[in-house]
Amino acid sequence: MNKPLHVAVVGLGFGAEFVPIYIHHPNVRKVTICDLHPERIENAVNHFGEVPSTTRFDDILNDPDIDAIHLITSIPEHAKQTIAALNAGKHCACTVPMATSLDDLHQIVEAQNRNSKIYMMMETTVYDRTFLYVKELMKQGVFSKIQMLRGAHYQDMENWPPYWFGLPPMWYATHAVAPLMALAGTRAEKVQCFGSGVMRQELHEQYGNPYPIETALVKFKNRPFVAEVTRALFNCARAYTECFNVYGEDVCFEWQQLDSENPVLFHLSPLGQGTSPRQTTQERITPPDRADLLPPEIGRFTRHGVYDEKNPHASFMHGGGHGGSHPHMVHEFVRACIEDRPSSIDAVTAANWTAVGICAHESAMNDGKEIKLPVFG
Repeated sequence: MNKPLHVAVVGLGFGAEFVPIYIHHPNVRKVTICDLHPERIENAVNHFGEVPSTTRFDDILNDPDIDAIHLITSIPEHAKQTIAALNAGKHCACTVPMATSLDDLHQIVEAQNRNSKIYMMMETTVYDRTFLYVKELMKQGVFSKIQMLRGAHYQDMENWPPYWFGLPPMWYATHAVAPLMALAGTRAEKVQCFGSGVMRQELHEQYGNPYPIETALVKFKNRPFVAEVTRALFNCARAYTECFNVYGEDVCFEWQQLDSENPVLFHLSPLGQGTSPRQTTQERITPPDRADLLPPEIGRFTRHGVYDEKNPHASFMHGGGHGGSHPHMVHEFVRACIEDRPSSIDAVTAANWTAVGICAHESAMNDGKEIKLPVFG
């Protein structure tokens, strides 16, 4: 496909962030918006101008002019809507997680293969400006041998929509898992996880999950190091953060503790400088914005959200704008569709990254039993 795309954006809560990016993307000819709530559509039109709209997802599926669908809907809808989009002959991007069961992951991979359409899981952390900076350091060999990776996502979900209540933490772990998987450059093979802490009894009921926090060790295929992942969803006073650390032989990277700080690089002095203990020095770094990687029409969206201060969305407030990632994800999805190539987070990749969390929760519910991940594709 060489023609510009007609893209439908489905879900206009947090999803409204993506509407102007698609509108201004040079390879998008038309944008249609969809939401169950007419007031959200009205709000989007007031912000971005008149665009085609509907409150019915079936209208999107049945419109032969729509090439691609970007789903920013609730977690329980992701799998069935993704499969429906692919089966309707549409390219599909979907916010995280891809699904919450292994069976649904398999079904999405099968639907993508069967329909030969592009799928992309829209994971913000691997397009965050800090991740792009660390990825470049790794490419340059700055860390030398990687010894361990660590990721964490702390976020209290009290008073969010009801489907969040008591959600197993690892079912929504890709913000912590994805940067580690992308840096490792291979798939996860097995996981061992323990649940931790005490959660209010009423939060146990919806999913049968007793844990507010879960911590896992992930073993990679053909890598000598492992990853540690911690996910907290309830009853933990830690301020919101999505973070990752890289522990290398010569250099380590650690995420900042507070939003007001910058990340840190630790440097270990070279071997062979006498018999004194090796010294460690540290420096605060400021990862650069990477709007330069994008078409100028959408580069500005790495720095500014679409909401004004009086009308922010909770995800955007808590996530701090997701590190400028939104236009990078949109650009990758659009170009993958235009170029008819797999996206950077295609169905098989997304299934493996998501399965880490699903299998980790299974392990936690079985007293830390080692769980092997299925192979997708």
